[in-house]
Amino acid sequence: MESGNISILIVYTGGTIGMKQNPETGALAPFNFEHIEQEVPELKKFGYNLTTYSFEPPIDSSDINPEFWKKLVTIIGENYHKYDGFVILHGTDTMSFTASALSFMLQGLSKPVVLTGSQLPIGTLRTDGKENLISAIEIAATQQNGQAMVPEVTIFFENRLYRGNRTTKHNSEHFNAFRSDNYPPLAEAGISIRYNFPFIHYPTHEQEILVHTQLDSSIAVLKLFPGISENVVDAVLNTKGVKAVILETYGSGNAPMQKWFIQRLKNAIDNNIVILNVTQCKAGGVNMEKYENGLMLKRLGVVSGRDITYEAAVAKLMFLLGKGFIGNNLAVELEKSIAGEITLK
Repeated sequence: MESGNISILIVYTGGTIGMKQNPETGALAPFNFEHIEQEVPELKKFGYNLTTYSFEPPIDSSDINPEFWKKLVTIIGENYHKYDGFVILHGTDTMSFTASALSFMLQGLSKPVVLTGSQLPIGTLRTDGKENLISAIEIAATQQNGQAMVPEVTIFFENRLYRGNRTTKHNSEHFNAFRSDNYPPLAEAGISIRYNFPFIHYPTHEQEILVHTQLDSSIAVLKLFPGISENVVDAVLNTKGVKAVILETYGSGNAPMQKWFIQRLKNAIDNNIVILNVTQCKAGGVNMEKYENGLMLKRLGVVSGRDITYEAAVAKLMFLLGKGFIGNNLAVELEKSIAGEITLK
């Protein structure tokens, strides 16, 4: 397909990348994305048809919530057949949460949805925003034999393209802000963009996009630490209305074996609360058969999160609860890979 026939929708939600310094006050403020080609004139060389959509007002990424995800997927769904790809400009702090949520909420995706942002505003001299934006647009537009090169929800940052639901933000100061410790990059941008084809998901058959907007945030998180008290555990497990708890464990999924702790987990599970075991480690995953402590959790009915990230675990639970899964049915669904978020062995 000729570049002039390629159309990309750029959605600016907020974040550092969309900021420009006011020459009079020196303060940073969002610029008008309808003039993006004035800020990044290199984009004109692509010859793509670029359309922009801006959230008004822009949303700081620390204010992101499920309602925002619903609005974002609705925008993509309503414009799905008008564009060949989508680039989402987003603040970095919760970008991995959004990428994970979108990967579940956009079922049957066959076009690229590339999230990117920057550590420095696009209007500053040393910005990483221009390179991230240019490469994200090129990836979103690239096709081979009429098929999108990367028909997934992804994050592009500092020369690497990652599966979105495999990422986590690991650095607040460096340009390489994201990592995907348990899954290889889908592409790397150097002199040319090299695609890692064996690890990219391609649809096996053509299907219509299905946009899911039902999310249920009735979840809680219990992060273990040495010396955790009974009161803290009780406060989380007994939170009114909670249907599922992410248990952030040590190493390969281990937790203390004190009788009071085990009894509280058992009580929660008996009360139809699903407990998802997610390791605190950034790399590797949960294997509850490796040590006796982990095996005890498995016997209780704690669900293994395998190598899922914390961000993807949050989004996956909200998605599945939103579809009406609870208790044992929810536990069964959590063991499945919905959008390549876990490795099944």
